[in-house]
Amino acid sequence: MANETNSPSMTNGFHLVVDALKLNGLDTIYGVAGIPVTDLARLAQAKGIRYIGFQHEQSAGNAAAIAGYLTQKPGICLTVSAPGFLNAMVALANATTNGFPMIQISGSSDRAIVDLQQGDYEELDQMNAAKPYARAAYRVNRPEDIGIGLARAIRAAVSGRPGGVYLDLPASVLGATLDAETGARSLVRVVDPTPRQLPAPESVRRALEVLAKAERPLIILGKGAAYAQADADIRAFVEETGIPFLPMSMAKGLLPDDHPQSTAAARSYALAQADVVMLIGARLNWLLGHGKSPQWSPTAQFVQLDIAPTEMDSNRAIAAPVVGDIASSVSALRAMLTPGQIRPRSAWRDELAQRKQHNIERMATHLAANPDPMDFYSALGAIKGVLADQPEVYLVNEGANTLDIARNVIDMRMPRKRLDSGTWGVMGIGMGYAIGAAVASGKPVVAIEGDSAFGFNGMEIETICRYHLPIVTVVFNNGGIYRGDDVNRSGGADPGPTVLMKQARYEMLIEAFGGVGYCAVDPHGLAKALTDALASGKPALLNCAIDPTAGTESGHIGNLNPQSSVAQKN
Repeated sequence: MANETNSPSMTNGFHLVVDALKLNGLDTIYGVAGIPVTDLARLAQAKGIRYIGFQHEQSAGNAAAIAGYLTQKPGICLTVSAPGFLNAMVALANATTNGFPMIQISGSSDRAIVDLQQGDYEELDQMNAAKPYARAAYRVNRPEDIGIGLARAIRAAVSGRPGGVYLDLPASVLGATLDAETGARSLVRVVDPTPRQLPAPESVRRALEVLAKAERPLIILGKGAAYAQADADIRAFVEETGIPFLPMSMAKGLLPDDHPQSTAAARSYALAQADVVMLIGARLNWLLGHGKSPQWSPTAQFVQLDIAPTEMDSNRAIAAPVVGDIASSVSALRAMLTPGQIRPRSAWRDELAQRKQHNIERMATHLAANPDPMDFYSALGAIKGVLADQPEVYLVNEGANTLDIARNVIDMRMPRKRLDSGTWGVMGIGMGYAIGAAVASGKPVVAIEGDSAFGFNGMEIETICRYHLPIVTVVFNNGGIYRGDDVNRSGGADPGPTVLMKQARYEMLIEAFGGVGYCAVDPHGLAKALTDALASGKPALLNCAIDPTAGTESGHIGNLNPQSSVAQKN
């Protein structure tokens, strides 16, 4: 059989998977090798596909997902069966929730044994387990269906609202042989996987009419707007209408944060006072208070641009739904917009400008302070200064206070450069996102991590060093989840529930793998270490020691964390 497989007239499932990926321009795999996909990883690498091997499947999935977001092509995550498959499922579900195109390809056990639950090696009905967390889930049962299976997965991942797709490949299919000519004919090159979805002209006209009547309009840009890569049209529409805009965190940089129409520094006031709100690739989910008071005016009207019609009226009535892809919708709005049709009240712009200036001055006071030890603001102020002249650097950010405060402190000037916890608010994305961004772009990455968030997938610094990636990880070390001064309320010797090791030397971890470690205890030292690390282009980790009492419970979403009477008394 081995001679037959290697014969020029025969092929097998392994080769067909690799050939199908190459045919569709999918040139990178993020994964963890093992039974039954090790030879698939080897063959892919031998045939020119870049393979990035990880310590944990969740990080591989996160890397694939963020690569998909940045490239608009599905990122490919490869895992082993059962436990490895399940490890990646968090990333797959997160990709679906956030609208990132990703395909998780997992090997699986013998279908005949699995279906009868006879106890096969790593037995699990993976396809059905994946269905609730993916846009689609497929299983290939014959090698001649590999090409069509991947084609279906590609379309499901990138068309409409993107998301995660699961593709199940049983070991028997990977190893099965067939005639090479038959195999070649079975491959599919996907044509136009993301066809334009044009909005109805009447919906565009209605949206402009609603905006034209507004006195206090506001545009909210979501990461769907950033994903669309319609940067020039979005900026032109904002500037042509003169409407103030508020970027969600991963939409920062679509227009520079220091743009005169940006109202990010007056977010709360803008949301509460706006009478017409235009959502571009943003959802009225928990990140926007579900569009309800007291955060929003109860009489505000909404215009919403989204590719999914079911997103309309999800929390608030939408007065002017515009259903279509973001690029086509914004282009249609510009084409129908007449000069002077939309004119926000000058008093509205003045009110926002005053609020912005007040909050900017208050932030400047925080950043100028030099407490000993550092707090979040003084440390982030140092990072802000270093990154100000390096807009090409990708910024990955996760944690609680580390995420919330960095979002407000560090300005972005280019689109799709800020990558963070997103819609789910999930922790543990940092190292995977950093690796995916570095591999997909070839650009330097700074990952600003809370110490707890870093702990989820911190061993991926070995992956960073193994592939010599230009990633600088900054661990905000305050010795705990949220903060490091919690206590054991029983009086026992064990630390409190949110306490981590106070004197952790995170910088020594990366030194073990050949990277460069730094320890920073003041803003000047932090700025110098970050400057040197970025200039070197080498993997580095900065242990940024900050005050254990800095930070608040659950960051900016403490209202979602009920406080017990016991906790309140203590």
